[in-house]
Amino acid sequence: MKTNDWKDKLGTLLPEDFKPEPAPEATETKIRYENQLLRIELDKRKGKPATLVTEFQGTDDELKELAKVLKNKCAAGGSQRDGEILIQGDFRVKVAEILQNMGFKVRKINFK
Repeated sequence: MKTNDWKDKLGTLLPEDFKPEPAPEATETKIRYENQLLRIELDKRKGKPATLVTEFQGTDDELKELAKVLKNKCAAGGSQRDGEILIQGDFRVKVAEILQNMGFKVRKINFK
């Protein structure tokens, strides 16, 4: 009794001269604002520390993308709205380093 293995059929699905296109180089983010100055400070929200990034100038989609990058790198929750990004916890130093590496200028408020 002959069994038809699905792996044997894979070769027949694509033409012989098929070559997959190389994946485009992944960039960390599309946001690049070298001349933009962002303000980073520690705030208290309901008695808990929160890192606040303000004075962002760009579209809501760009703000959302930047917030996603910061939240992922800090492994923390947060939100974004009205040109502000809130990261739950005290991540002032880490957020400042990340933003500077992305090309932003950073203004540090109440850093030690």
